[in-house]
Amino acid sequence: MGSFKIAIIGAGSVGFTKKLFTDILCVPEFAETEFALTDTSEHNLGMIKTILDRIVEANGLPTRVTATTDRRKALEGARYVISCVRVGGLGAYADDIRIPLKYGVDQCVGDTICAGGILYGQRNIPVILDFCRDIREVAETGAKFLNYANPMAMNTWAAIEYGRVDTVGLCHGVQHGAEQIAEILDAGPGELDYVCSGINHQTWFIDVRVKGRKIGKDELVAAFEAHPVYSKQEKLRIDVLKRFGVYSTESNGHLSEYLPWYRKRPDEITRWIDMSDWIHGETGGYLRYSTETRNWFETEFPQFLADAGKPIDPARRSSEHASHILEALETGRVYRGHFNVKNKGVITNLPEDAIIESPGFVDRFGINMVAGITLPEACAATCISSINVQRMSVHAAIAGDLDLLKLAVLHDPLVGAVCTPEEVWQMVDEMIVAQAEWLPQYAHAVAGAKERLADPKVKTRDWKGVARREVRSIEELRAEKEAKKRLAG
Repeated sequence: MGSFKIAIIGAGSVGFTKKLFTDILCVPEFAETEFALTDTSEHNLGMIKTILDRIVEANGLPTRVTATTDRRKALEGARYVISCVRVGGLGAYADDIRIPLKYGVDQCVGDTICAGGILYGQRNIPVILDFCRDIREVAETGAKFLNYANPMAMNTWAAIEYGRVDTVGLCHGVQHGAEQIAEILDAGPGELDYVCSGINHQTWFIDVRVKGRKIGKDELVAAFEAHPVYSKQEKLRIDVLKRFGVYSTESNGHLSEYLPWYRKRPDEITRWIDMSDWIHGETGGYLRYSTETRNWFETEFPQFLADAGKPIDPARRSSEHASHILEALETGRVYRGHFNVKNKGVITNLPEDAIIESPGFVDRFGINMVAGITLPEACAATCISSINVQRMSVHAAIAGDLDLLKLAVLHDPLVGAVCTPEEVWQMVDEMIVAQAEWLPQYAHAVAGAKERLADPKVKTRDWKGVARREVRSIEELRAEKEAKKRLAG
């Protein structure tokens, strides 16, 4: 197979870029691929290039790796463009968590919808449109854009509708949920079949089968409640399963912030979450985890580099969609996955313009979605609430419309369960002032927001949330890792 070029934007997301890179090189036909890395951080870019160069050298591959902060140069001639950016970095992300807490909105992740996810989208969308312009102008004709960056639905919506680029959104929530179901049902490799459909982070296992036998709600509930770990970590998720009749792909912590019922009062939050790991509902859990991961990588870089000298093992290829999609498109070997695309009738009871996540098959003809799926009514109702927020958020980001942005936040399920309209208006003013550096489309509105904040209409509080943990030191992380090793031994 002839060589082609893959550009990775936000390649400074070191661990994830390494995973994508090794996954793609598990495909023998891709050995001569050129990887063009680009990021705004020269420091991170230098680290990841060093690691990938070591992998290429250790495996004796003809693969070429380049790195540049000049995005257009990286995109020149690329057939595939993968984005895993975090616009504003951890500094802006901290505001996504900190400011809503002042108004009583306690988020676990804050990167999809809710107050944090909506503002994250406002930062991302102008940059996504810049990516799309560059793809149209300098990438290979017909280049495919694979978006891994959150907020998934908003970013993909903007890229397709306004960026006019062939785009698919990718996530791993479906795979992780399937791994849980396989475990509780004691299903071996290849024995579990399922159909998931909905929207990103609110996708539902609407058909689950083991060796062809259909698994009903009662059997799933009983299996989860009998599991010694998941029965504690996924309490909210199991409760939704009992009430909706289907299991959600998303983690306990993620799911809790997309719904109006479980995080609206402090006593309710503690009832439904689990603190054994951030993903089960900890306040600002992903922010803490991301901060610790960044610090850990900086300190442990020599070890990461040493690990890069090991042979690539195709048996350890991950379930991330990107490498499998590229393999199917280039070789014709068919791949089935769950993809984020415009609905256009794929799900019968969701809006046509929505970005949905649903099953599809990939081959040389492209991504071919399975059409005509109908969600259970409760699942559709929950998804539609989020879709309405996403649509307003995208349109606000494109137009720089502050009033529409405030209405989007007001209609968010969790924010609406916690805040009054006056609190929402003030909270959004505070967030656009704090993040003005990354919100060029709202430059005209910042002065007015500052003026209103000088005479606030509602009181706020200095609140860390119900279940906040401090960022751990490198020493604490190292001690925990060693303890886990001893336990495993």
